[in-house]
Amino acid sequence: MPHRLANGDFKLAFDETVGGSLGAATWRGLDILHTRPGNSVLDAGCFPLVPFSNRIAGSRFSFGGRDVALEPNHPGDPDSPVIHGFGWLSEWTIEQLAETRATLGFRYEGGAWPWPFEARQDIAVHGNGFELELALRNLGDDPMPAGLGFHPYFPRNDQTLFKSLHKGEWATDEAMIPTRVEEHLAPVDWWESKPVATRNVDTVYTGREGPLLVEWPDRGIGVRIEPSPDLAFTTLYVPEREDYFCVEPVSHMTDAFNRHTSDTGARVLAAGEEWSVAMRLEVYAL
Repeated sequence: MPHRLANGDFKLAFDETVGGSLGAATWRGLDILHTRPGNSVLDAGCFPLVPFSNRIAGSRFSFGGRDVALEPNHPGDPDSPVIHGFGWLSEWTIEQLAETRATLGFRYEGGAWPWPFEARQDIAVHGNGFELELALRNLGDDPMPAGLGFHPYFPRNDQTLFKSLHKGEWATDEAMIPTRVEEHLAPVDWWESKPVATRNVDTVYTGREGPLLVEWPDRGIGVRIEPSPDLAFTTLYVPEREDYFCVEPVSHMTDAFNRHTSDTGARVLAAGEEWSVAMRLEVYAL
């Protein structure tokens, strides 16, 4: 059963049993996150990405002398390689709950992913939006590859705008695995101020400068998304003929664990090490 947080004009639901996900989020009665009827995490408004973001090519990678083979896990796309880690498909527990905030916990004991870990998600509602903090601790005895992020869904129509500045956009293959990057010398608006629905993408952007903005001119509001510095990449999913799109602040590029270069954003946590990231969302009037 979803729980509800509220602070002034802003109201937010969450469900620890459905991937620690957020449900309906409203400001003065206006929907900020996109949700659908149903009990699947794919019907939710936002969910945490832990201990990695997006897809791993072939659901396999090698690290520290181990060959790691994972099972595809997308509930709506069985042909997709493993995606988004394990937190989004697991039940979390409520560790603290108050009128304007909650803390959720998730523990993974090990398995095909050979490193046990625990995660914590702090949710705080303020008068014009909310803030999420996501922490990950390596409970194993060996270093663990790691990534974190958030996966919010936003409502859209033919007027909805997405405004951001990024240097690079990755082209992808049929499995949505990055193949090559197109880069500019300085960050640019890849949508050129046109509605978000004018480009259909499922990819990752690099070299972000400034906040991420979503605006609904027909409703007279927008949201400013401010990720913490470690969430240096942005995954965008704008599907055809849908009434939503996703803006995902993440710590690494797609398939980072299979790319052995220094610019992927992949991180390694030592035994016992904890790491956290955050995202703040604030509504504003146009």
